[in-house]
Amino acid sequence: MKILLVNKFHYKKGGSETYYFTIAEALNKAGHEVIFFSMHDEKNIPCEQDKYFISNVSKKGGIKSKLKMVFHIVYSKEAYKKITELLKAENPDVVILNLVHKQITCSIIDAIKDYNSNIKIVWTMHDLITICPSYTMLDGNLNICEKCLDGNFKHCLKNKCVHGSKLMSYLSMYEAKQIKKHGWYNKVDVYICPSNFYKNKLEKAKFTTSKIVYIPNPLSADVRYGISNDVKDYILYFGRLSKEKGVLTLISAMQYVNQELIILGTGPIEEDCKRLVKELNIDDKVQLLGFKTGKELEEYVSKAKVVVLPSEWYENGPYSAMEAMAKGRPLIVSNLGGLLELVENGKNGFIFEAKNIDSLVNAINKLYQLNEKEYEIFENNSLLKAQNTFNPEKYVINLLSQIGKEF
Repeated sequence: MKILLVNKFHYKKGGSETYYFTIAEALNKAGHEVIFFSMHDEKNIPCEQDKYFISNVSKKGGIKSKLKMVFHIVYSKEAYKKITELLKAENPDVVILNLVHKQITCSIIDAIKDYNSNIKIVWTMHDLITICPSYTMLDGNLNICEKCLDGNFKHCLKNKCVHGSKLMSYLSMYEAKQIKKHGWYNKVDVYICPSNFYKNKLEKAKFTTSKIVYIPNPLSADVRYGISNDVKDYILYFGRLSKEKGVLTLISAMQYVNQELIILGTGPIEEDCKRLVKELNIDDKVQLLGFKTGKELEEYVSKAKVVVLPSEWYENGPYSAMEAMAKGRPLIVSNLGGLLELVENGKNGFIFEAKNIDSLVNAINKLYQLNEKEYEIFENNSLLKAQNTFNPEKYVINLLSQIGKEF
């Protein structure tokens, strides 16, 4: 089969892009032909279909880029035209959507169905934007909010949920209302959720009449599973440095933990993190080492005593947790979202109450109080769960079976 993958970014930016390139690899390995549709960007990985990509549109770009996004936030004539040209040239059997809102827009759903109504459309849910205009289910004060689950998106504007901006919140509210009005979400054949938590939230919101299923994300076939013989004593956080990730809470907890914390990553609160470390006078215990990738990151992960995900929003199925589990790392996670599906409390890690420093400290102490045999059981449980859950070959079979396509 020929399968078209759609994502606004065609370079390795975050978890959705990790998924995007991972399933491309898995589908190719299974004998399918994969093609792409995305936005132009100087960071893009080269591909034969880039002549069909749309021009770069971003709220972080120049004034021209920002204005283009504002005027085409719901419907992009360029995206409709470009993907139609790609469809005519390639004639795919299946289209898998990933991140498309605001830049690519749901206009491509019309283009696909107008070209050939028999093409199956799959949409992988990397966030909650179909039921929450801010996509995070956080209000302007970064508190968890489910007020828009009833389909009335006025709360987004009222609470300035998108970047604390009245303008961006209005635009996101308007986008959500227009998508609902046009019924685009009902034209998708099946929605894939990497966590049961997301599946349940989407079903509760009743945003679509289409099928919603749970299939956990796959890891790349290149991932090396195994437990290191050289585990050190440090705690590890790796990922984006942003408020909803709970990194500041983790740093604050280190006042009461007699261990070393290594933080790998960059993001909007990087300077806030450094400042907090200095204010708490814990420079000797906390190291911020910046962004790491490849073998260097793999080594930090495989040697960590424990990996902590202190998230303060509804995580889905984060790749940081999955990659840690593939190395047999025990996890300490907050009690939000899909994280609860990755950690069996007291078996391959511990769960703590989000934003609660005492609860986090208690979980860390429990982990370090394990004797050697108990700790090895945690390692083996993490590794086994990863091997059984994140297999890319099984993922392809499960994915295609949901749309009536044979492997």
